[in-house]
Amino acid sequence: MSKILLLGSGELGKEFTIAAQRIGQTVIAVDSYENAPAMQVAHGFEVINMLDGDALDQIVAKHRPDFIVPEIEAIRTERFYDYEKQGYTVVPSAKAANFTMNRKAIRDLAAKELGLKTANYRYATSSEQLHKAVEEIGIPCVVKPLMSSSGKGQSTIKSPDDIEKAWNYAVEGSRGDVVEVIVEAFVKFNSEITLLTITQNNNPTLFCAPIGHRQERGDYQESWQPARISDKDLFEAQDMAEKVTEALGGAGLFGVEFFLADDGVYFSELSPRPHDTGMVTLAGTQNFNEFELHLRAILSLPIFEIKLEKAGASAVILASENSSNPAYEGIEKIAGLAKTDFRIFGKPTTRPYRRMGVALTNDSLDIPVEEVVERAKDAARLITVK
Repeated sequence: MSKILLLGSGELGKEFTIAAQRIGQTVIAVDSYENAPAMQVAHGFEVINMLDGDALDQIVAKHRPDFIVPEIEAIRTERFYDYEKQGYTVVPSAKAANFTMNRKAIRDLAAKELGLKTANYRYATSSEQLHKAVEEIGIPCVVKPLMSSSGKGQSTIKSPDDIEKAWNYAVEGSRGDVVEVIVEAFVKFNSEITLLTITQNNNPTLFCAPIGHRQERGDYQESWQPARISDKDLFEAQDMAEKVTEALGGAGLFGVEFFLADDGVYFSELSPRPHDTGMVTLAGTQNFNEFELHLRAILSLPIFEIKLEKAGASAVILASENSSNPAYEGIEKIAGLAKTDFRIFGKPTTRPYRRMGVALTNDSLDIPVEEVVERAKDAARLITVK
């Protein structure tokens, strides 16, 4: 059986570890704090600052894993190229991890090298450059740190008065040691989707049914599967996803995000790992959830098909205050609902709006997915985290 070094041990890493445990794999979970969610179910754990390249080198040498699986952005990813030269398998690949951990690299690959349709964009490394970029792009526009996750540091500029605030917020929300932002023209989109895309070592690229989602504060609040999308737009999104994942290389699951607008499909972002909106697959929407698919692709286990079996939705359960001893109220209420489930992630501390769990609902495919989403939102409101 294989040994997996999991770099990042949040809720996505926890579900991935559970999937790995079910088929006998060994997982060492790594994060910057003890008792992170994936550590609670892994064979072993390490606590390090993953931006410390020497510390990263030491744990790779100590555990000699078969697979190095990144789960977060804040990692000294340039070391991954050295690990590949040493014979380690980085998931999906060192190139994929490096490019997608930095919005600049992935956007330039998509727009300039592959010619995919994206929003007009500029970069800025100072407040002065941001003012100039906004002048060129126009208002409204969106500002994001080049390195961040879960919407941290992301804001919309609606007037010139917002520019300075957007710069400061982006710097605060930036991960790693890169102080640079991307400024994007505001795309007038009708909806946005995540297309879970599975690349395989010896088999064709596969796609899950598209997932819709709604965001607040730059972070997803609900996701649902299947999302409404025309055949034309779906084909276009799949074509873009296949091109960009093929250019990045390796095997694994990618979360590829798109805007759907009147004039077609726009490539937005990409994560080289299970996606937070993909937690809807824990509702039993597919024959394999996204974590199982990621694992099977990594291990080169053939995936015969990905079958959409139910309509489903997820809705986040958020903390309302700071606490070092989280308490949950209302679990018995959500547990009593039909076609409903939930996950509590087990994070040891809370802060306002921190994602602490998720409510999951499903129903037959002939039920409007909007009804399934409303049930998930109602279920999530039953649990209070203090």
